[in-house]
Amino acid sequence: MKAIRRFTVRPVLPAALAPLSELSRNLRWSWHTGTRDLFRDVDPALWDASGDDPVRLLGSVPAARLAELAADEDFLRRLGESAEDLREYVTGPRWYQERQAESPDDGLPAPGGELPAAVAYFSPEFGVTAALPQYSGGLGILAGDHLKAASDLGVPLIGVGLLYRHGYFRQSLTRDGWQQEHYPLLDPNELPLTLLRETDGSPALVRLALPGGRALRAHVWQAQIGRVPLLMLDSDVEENDPGAREVTDRLYGGGSEHRLLQEMLLGIGGVRAVRAYCRLTGHPAPEVFHTNEGHAGFLGLERVHELVQGGLAFESALESVRGGTVFTTHTPVPAGIDRFDRELVAHHFGPDAELPGIDVELILRLGMETYAGGDANVFNMAVMGLRLARGANGVSTLHGKVSQEMFQGLWPGFDPEEVPIASVTNGVHAPTWVAPEVFRLGARQIGERRTDRALSVGGSERWDAVADIQDSDIWQLRRELRAQLVDEVRRRLHVSWRQRGAATAELGWIDEVLDPDVLTIGFARRVPSYKRLTLMLRDQDRLLELLTHSERPVQIVVAGKAHPADDGGKRLIQDLVRFTDDPRVRHRIVFLPDYGMAMAQKLYAGCDVWLNNPLRPLEACGTSGMKAALNGCLNLSVLDGWWDEWFEPDFGWAIPTADGSATDDHRRDDLEAAALYDLLERRITPRFYENGPEGLPDRWIEMVRRTLTRLGPKVLAGRMVREYVERLYVPAARAHRVLEADAASGFAAWKNRVRAAWPGVAVDHVEATAVGTTAELGATLALRVRVRLGELAPDDVEVQALAGRVDPEDHIADATPVPLKPTGAPDGEGRLLYEGPLALDRTGPFGYTVRILPSHRLLASNAELGLVAVPSEATGEAAGVLMR
Repeated sequence: MKAIRRFTVRPVLPAALAPLSELSRNLRWSWHTGTRDLFRDVDPALWDASGDDPVRLLGSVPAARLAELAADEDFLRRLGESAEDLREYVTGPRWYQERQAESPDDGLPAPGGELPAAVAYFSPEFGVTAALPQYSGGLGILAGDHLKAASDLGVPLIGVGLLYRHGYFRQSLTRDGWQQEHYPLLDPNELPLTLLRETDGSPALVRLALPGGRALRAHVWQAQIGRVPLLMLDSDVEENDPGAREVTDRLYGGGSEHRLLQEMLLGIGGVRAVRAYCRLTGHPAPEVFHTNEGHAGFLGLERVHELVQGGLAFESALESVRGGTVFTTHTPVPAGIDRFDRELVAHHFGPDAELPGIDVELILRLGMETYAGGDANVFNMAVMGLRLARGANGVSTLHGKVSQEMFQGLWPGFDPEEVPIASVTNGVHAPTWVAPEVFRLGARQIGERRTDRALSVGGSERWDAVADIQDSDIWQLRRELRAQLVDEVRRRLHVSWRQRGAATAELGWIDEVLDPDVLTIGFARRVPSYKRLTLMLRDQDRLLELLTHSERPVQIVVAGKAHPADDGGKRLIQDLVRFTDDPRVRHRIVFLPDYGMAMAQKLYAGCDVWLNNPLRPLEACGTSGMKAALNGCLNLSVLDGWWDEWFEPDFGWAIPTADGSATDDHRRDDLEAAALYDLLERRITPRFYENGPEGLPDRWIEMVRRTLTRLGPKVLAGRMVREYVERLYVPAARAHRVLEADAASGFAAWKNRVRAAWPGVAVDHVEATAVGTTAELGATLALRVRVRLGELAPDDVEVQALAGRVDPEDHIADATPVPLKPTGAPDGEGRLLYEGPLALDRTGPFGYTVRILPSHRLLASNAELGLVAVPSEATGEAAGVLMR
C-alpha cells in the first residue's frame, strides 16, 4: 500500500555529536574536503547510499553507531576541529573585509566608491550541490559558483531563487534510446534547508496579488552556502488554491502564464523575501541588486513600487532603483529570452493585481520592444532588465560584443561597440570542481592552506608552484583520475541498461567498457541544437576508425539532457545512443543519462580532452571546459565563449570554423567535423601516445602543466566575483547612495527635459583646417563646429569629434572621442561654436565625424539615454572626410 505522505524522522544526536547537525546544514561541506571526509567516516556505506548528502546520512545512521562515535576520541577531536574551522570561516575577515579595511570612507582608488553593505543576487536556478537539485544547466551552476566564491571572498551576498518541488527532471532512456523524464517529489524537510520564521515562530509568508482577487503565497526556505544565505520561495502553501500551489512545481515547466507567475514570484516576491530576511535576522539591507538573466527582472519593478508607495514619483523612483541594479545577460540569441504577450503582462498588474500603485502602461513601457526590428506587442524580460539596470554585462568578451549587437536597437544612433553592455567572463568555483586528488597534489607542493587560497581567491604565484611537480607525478595523477572515471562509467552504464530493460545476464560486456590507458574525450552539456551533440557522427566510418585504432585509440564519454519539450534535442540523443549501442564501438564510446553535478565532477577530472563544438558565436561562455582545465584536462573547442578569449596552443586546440565559407548549415557541419577529425588524427592522438626519453608523454604533460599554471588562475570564480565587485557592484553602490540622497528627482527631471528638448539639437556646420602643414602623420586639424542646442544649455551636452581609421565603407573603427569646447556666445541665429584640435596620429585611411550627446555627472555612460545628434550630409565639407 502506498503512503499518502512522506516525511523524514530526524535522529536525536548525542550531545557530543551535536556539531554534526551544524556542519550538515551549511553547504560548505559540498566543497570542503575535510568536512566531507568526516561525514564519510561516520558510515562509508551509508555515505555512498545517501549520494554524499550529510542530511540524508544523519537520518539513516543507527543509534548504536552514533553512540560509538560519541565515545570515539579521535572522531570527536576531528569533529571539534571541523566545527571550529567552519566558525572561523563564517566569521573571520576575508578578502572583502580586507578591502574594506584598506579603503578610506571616501572610496576605493579604483574603480572608486565604498564597498556595498550587501548585494542581493537573484537567479531562477542555483546549482550548489547534487543534494539540492535546483538547477538545469550552466546558468544554475554559474549561480551556485557565484555564491560559493562570494562566500570564500567574504562578499556580503544574499542569494534569491525559487524552490522547485520537482526540481529539474531526472533522465533515463528507453530501449531504443529515447529520452524519458521523471519528476521525483522533493520534501524540503529532507533537504539542507530551514524555514524562515517570524519572531512568534510562524513561517514567514510572502504574498502576491493575482487577478480576480486570488493570492499567491510563498514560504521562504533558507540554505546556508558558507557565509552566504540563499533564500528560496516555495508556493506549495496550504492557503494557496491548487493553481497557485503549483507555481513552483518544476524548473522551466508549464506554459506562458505559469512562467510569468514564476518570474513574478522570483522578482517581486524575492525582494519581499529579502526584506523579511533582513528584518528578522538583522542582516544589512542590500544596496545593490544583481539580476542574473532576465527571469528575475521584476525585482526592479517591486523596488520602484516600494519608493512610489513612499511618496516618490515614478520617474524619480526608477532612477533611484536603476542606480543600484546590475543586469547580467547569458543568452546570445533572441530565442533564448523570455518574452510574454503584452496583454498577459497587463492582466497581472494594476489596481486588481500586483503593484497597484503604478500605472500599467508605465510597467509595460519598460519591457516592450519599441525599437526597430522589435515586436511592439511583446514584453521582453531582457529588455526590461537592461532598462532597469545601470550596469549590464555579458559573460565573456565575445558574448559582450554579441550582446551589444543583439540589443543595439535600444540605443539607436550608436555603433554596437558603444552600446553600454560590458563583459565579465565567467569563472568556476575551483574547490567544488577540482578533484580531491588534484588538491592533495597541490597541497603536497605548497601546503593545504596555500592551495585552498589559490583555488578560492587566486594568485598566479601560488599556481606557479605546479611547475615544480615531477612529470611522473602528473602522469600518475592523470591515470588515477582516468581509472576512477572508467569505474564510474561502468557503474552508471549498468544502471542505465537495467532501466532500458536489459537483463543482468546480457550485460557482461560492460566490464570491458573503456580502458584507463586510452585517450579519453568528454562531451557533456545541455542538448539544444546549436551545441551540436552529434557533430562527431558526421562521418561515422572515420569516427569508427578513431575509436578502434590499433595503436592510438580514443574513447568518448557523452552526457546531456534535452529540454522535455525539445523533440529535436531528444532525436539527437537517440541518434547518438544508437551509435554507442553498436557492438563494434560500445566499449569505446558511451552515453550516460541523467547528467548532473555528481556525474560532472567525475567527468571533468577523468577526461584528457574536453570537447566543445557549438555553432559560433552561440556559446555565451561555456564553463564546463574551465572545470575540466582545473583538473589538467586539455580543451578541444570551437573558438567561442571563453575559449575565444583565452585560447593558447599550450592549453589545447581550436577547431577551425567555416564562418562565411559554408553555403548552408549542413555544409558547415561537414567542414567543421572534418577539421575535428583531422585534429584528433594528426595532432592530438600522436601527442598523447608519443613518449619521450623517460618513457612518458612529456609534451602532453607539459601542456597539462601549462594549463594548470597559466590558465588555472584565469578561470576561477574568485576572479570573476572580484571583477563584479570592483567593476559593477562598487559603482552601483555609489550611484545608489547618490541617487537615494534626494538626487533621483533632479536627475529624472533633467532626463525628461533633455528628451523633450532633443529634437531641437543639431549639428549645423563642420569645418576643419590643417595647422601648419598638410594632412600628414603628426599634423593637427583645427575643428570648428557650429551647433544648435535649442532649449538646452552647454552644460547639458558634450560635443565630440570621433576620429580613427576607416574601412572601405567609411566606418570609423576603434573611434577615439575628442571633446570640443564652446567658444563665445550664441551667434545671431542662436548657434554655438565649438572648437578643438584633432591629431592625425595614424597613417592610412583616416576619418572623423562629430556628434552631440547628453552629458550629466550621474549618467552611467554617454549612451544611456540613447540620444545622439550627428551631422547631416549637407552640414559641412569636413564631416566624415577621408584623409590619406
